[in-house]
Amino acid sequence: MADFLGMMKQAAQLQSKMQEMQEQLGNVEVEGISGGGLVAVRMTAKMDVKGVKIDPSLMKAEEREVLEDLLVTAFGDARRKAETAMQEKMQALTGGLGLPPGLFGQ
Repeated sequence: MADFLGMMKQAAQLQSKMQEMQEQLGNVEVEGISGGGLVAVRMTAKMDVKGVKIDPSLMKAEEREVLEDLLVTAFGDARRKAETAMQEKMQALTGGLGLPPGLFGQ
C-alpha cells in the first residue's frame, strides 16, 4: 500500500511539474533562419509564431517563389528548434522522478 501511495504522490508531483513546464514553454523563444538570414521566424517552444522578418531585397514580384521557399525553410527550422527546447524541458522535468526511460518520448 505504501508503494501505491508513493506512486500517487509522484503522479501528483509530475502533473504539477507538467503544468509548470507548459507555462515555461510559452516563454521559451527560438528563431528559425533561412537564406543566410534573409528570412527569420520567431516562435515559442509551444509552436506559437511570434514574428517573421523578411529582408527588403526579397520584396520583389520576381522573388516571390524564392521568398515562399525561404519562409517554409525558416518555419521548419524554428519548429525543429522548438521541439528540441520542449524535449530538453521534458527531460529536465522527468529526470529526477525515477520514471522508466522512454516514457514521455525520451
